[in-house]
Amino acid sequence: MSGGGCSIVWFRRDLRVEDNPALAAGVRAGAVIAVFIYAPEEEGHYYPGRVSRWWLKQSLAYLNSSLKSLGTSLITKRSTDSISSLLEVVKSTGATQLFFNHLYDPISLVRDHRTKEILTAQGISVRSFNADLLYEPWEVNDDEGRPFTTFSAFWEKCLSMPYDPAAPLLPPKRIISGDASRCPSDNLVFEDESEKGSNALLARAWSPGWSNADKALTTFVNGPLLEYSQNRRKADSATTSFLSPHLHFGEVSVRKVFHFVRIKQVLWANEGIKAAEESVNLFLKSIGLREYSRYMSFNHPYSHERPLLGHLRYFPWVVDEGYFKAWRQGRTGYPLVDAGMRELWATGWLHDRIRGVVSSFFVKVLQLPWRWGMKYFWDTLLDADLESDALGWQYISGTLPDGRELDRIDNPQFVGYKCDPHGEYVRRWLPELARLPTEWIHHPWNAPESVLEAAGIELGSNYPLPIVEIDSAKVRLEQALSQMWQNDAAARAAIENGMEEGHGDSADSPIAFPQAMHMEMDHEPVRNNPVIVTVRRYEDQMVPSMTSSLFRPEDEENSVDIRNSVVESRAEVPTDINVAEGHRRDTRDQAIMQTARTNATPHINFAVGRRNSEDSTAESSSSTRERDGGVVPTWSPSSTNYSDQYVGDDNGIGTSSSYLQRHPQSHQLMNWQRLSQTG
Repeated sequence: MSGGGCSIVWFRRDLRVEDNPALAAGVRAGAVIAVFIYAPEEEGHYYPGRVSRWWLKQSLAYLNSSLKSLGTSLITKRSTDSISSLLEVVKSTGATQLFFNHLYDPISLVRDHRTKEILTAQGISVRSFNADLLYEPWEVNDDEGRPFTTFSAFWEKCLSMPYDPAAPLLPPKRIISGDASRCPSDNLVFEDESEKGSNALLARAWSPGWSNADKALTTFVNGPLLEYSQNRRKADSATTSFLSPHLHFGEVSVRKVFHFVRIKQVLWANEGIKAAEESVNLFLKSIGLREYSRYMSFNHPYSHERPLLGHLRYFPWVVDEGYFKAWRQGRTGYPLVDAGMRELWATGWLHDRIRGVVSSFFVKVLQLPWRWGMKYFWDTLLDADLESDALGWQYISGTLPDGRELDRIDNPQFVGYKCDPHGEYVRRWLPELARLPTEWIHHPWNAPESVLEAAGIELGSNYPLPIVEIDSAKVRLEQALSQMWQNDAAARAAIENGMEEGHGDSADSPIAFPQAMHMEMDHEPVRNNPVIVTVRRYEDQMVPSMTSSLFRPEDEENSVDIRNSVVESRAEVPTDINVAEGHRRDTRDQAIMQTARTNATPHINFAVGRRNSEDSTAESSSSTRERDGGVVPTWSPSSTNYSDQYVGDDNGIGTSSSYLQRHPQSHQLMNWQRLSQTG
């Protein structure tokens, strides 16, 4: 068949043929050109890590095999500018339509919006779909139409929506292939020679690919799910679903997971298995947290860079690369923490409970900047996921309104008794402690000298003494919190006295990220920072509001404080973009695309602040909201203020935050629009 009139299906993190709305739309429309564009430079600081690239390589090969069995193949392109590559594919194939599925991280939101603008201006029909969530972020609001600000309220609304999530779609029976003869694939290189040896080990434990994801789901639902509520916190056995990497790359849809689990829930209820109810609800809550991570990223697109509660900008993080190195290498002297970090490095995986342990230790005991830890997770996890990781680290750092209290330190010794009671997990990853009796395995520094000698352990030599004592960490944390509140009060006083401009220099001085990580950090006050850093100036366009003033930063300087913002001010994403408008924006688009090529990140400065921008995934030819490819409302700041008391359980997000309750004056989300654009 000729290429004329065919449709491009743009694969991203939806590497499956089952329940893929964009692929289904392409198949319905006729001939299909399936495309994957690898442009990691566009991700800026979040260039994919080694294990993520290994997974992507395997998953793409599996997808290509599946597409070939259905009648077409996957065209792969290596690029530094996805939109330019799409335009080249359009030109070489004669395609008249583009279909893709929504993503919710800030880079994708901006890129997808520009894709719709630029391709629509070229006469290409563009449609996008929900393939990653149960409900789109703009579908879930409170009774006043505003976004929720706590997980428990958000998830309760999701579970009580008047319509169920859409049922998962079956894979197509066959695909008519468009003419791609003038559009050859590029060879994608995902690993260098030095990485191949380590990557070979990953294949022993993991099987990427959409049908393998389906098998993993079936295995979990018919096995560990039944006793998930009792076993989910055990780190020494396979008690979780192991679905997160499959979900991140879109090898299985969350809708399929949700429906599959709900069907099992009904069967168990009919069989009178009451014990299963709590397990199902807890597992669905974990699905809900993934949903919430996208929801937060959509409504607060800089949550991966800045704390959501403004006063935490003033927390005096300890900048100590020695601490950071000891944590990364599993040499902190706390066995549970060290075992977790060794497992992460060796396998690219960590149990959820252990993730909480190592990240809490990082933030509260070592008091290192939470974005350092988040970036390290990004570089080393198989399921590295910007939205989920940002939510997890913000929660641990107390920077969410319903996050873990920042003044609460979990002692790894006592957590070890709960999630690794027999010490098997520690012994597996810390062979130097393998002969230590169980009663001392989580606190070897208390063991009698004779016990240590019998186990072949010399503390401070073949296993380190604790890098920081927990009691001294508590004192230091109290002092840091006191300093934070003083800094916050001073900033508020300056604003009230009309001295907002020029205040807060200490809060806006950049933290130099450890050189090995190649990441610029957010502006925070720091302690013990011997590194002298040149102040970077932010003169490029901020993440925009996707409105007619898309590239006019000066319009945003006059924005009101977040407490005065109203939902009614939301604008719709532009729907009918005509050629004339395309010409008016041509110069601006050219400049921005040039910035993307030179700066590696498409006109986004990640260290500037959180942006209340809009979704980039609107239907390009409709002015009414639809569930498939419909108009997406714009991002706007929440007007909720966090002076309420937070109620929740001890299972994570939703827990009350006592230090927030003691300081009700500071519970507003910080409005990014008040931040200077020029540093």
